Amino acid sequence: MDKNFQGQVAIVTGGSTGLGKAIAESLGQLGAKVVIASRSEENLSKAKSDLKAKGIDVKVIQVDVRHPEQVERMVAQTLETYGRIDLLVNNAAGNFAVPAENLTVNGWNAVVGIVLNGTWYCSSAVGKVMLKQGKGSILNIIATYALSGAPGVVHSAAAKAGVLAMTRTLAVEWGSRGIRVNALAPGAMVTEAASKNLLFDSEEAKKKVIERIPVRRFAELDEIAKIACFLLSENAAYINGDVLTADGGACLPRGFMDLMESPQTV
Repeated sequence: MDKNFQGQVAIVTGGSTGLGKAIAESLGQLGAKVVIASRSEENLSKAKSDLKAKGIDVKVIQVDVRHPEQVERMVAQTLETYGRIDLLVNNAAGNFAVPAENLTVNGWNAVVGIVLNGTWYCSSAVGKVMLKQGKGSILNIIATYALSGAPGVVHSAAAKAGVLAMTRTLAVEWGSRGIRVNALAPGAMVTEAASKNLLFDSEEAKKKVIERIPVRRFAELDEIAKIACFLLSENAAYINGDVLTADGGACLPRGFMDLMESPQTV
């Protein structure tokens, strides 16, 4: 995939930290001009410096994807700078662990607003540009619990399940017009946000999570970023409306493994 995205322009939401930054870096190293969007001016400034130091053509835009007028401004600024948009990665997200009965209305609205509404606002605004161009690729970052559900994240699970339905719907509507829309469901990753919000903040907690993963480790940011680049690229030109799960086998049924004292030896 050397320089596979040469001359293309990519927008990555939530692109200043974690997986979003890793995807932006990978796209940039493969030749893309990258726009990273985030709410945090501080994180954007640091990400811009980091990516520029690696020779990546990067533009940063402060935006809250919950507000459609800010999304429209982001698209307009991108077009003003680069003249086109070829790739969109909807990575902006919010999440925190909470029992369903303790979830507040504000907590629900905050997560659904970023994940579901934000993904639609960005897909709609960028999709119109891509439709005029007759070509484009959109990738939505979801989670494995969008398919299965998961205790403690009812807000995020519901929102990401909605994004998966959106992915498949847009893939059908826009596929014949040159636009592919896919989703990527990464497994557990140790990022600052995950450690803070999803209780990966101790070695004991990390050990419990790893025990549920057949390959016995967390996902690395750069390996998930490479998968994202594949799905966005022409190497995946016949993949449309699909979701790729990259979780080390964690979502697979364990069967009798839980009854064995040392499943790692089996």
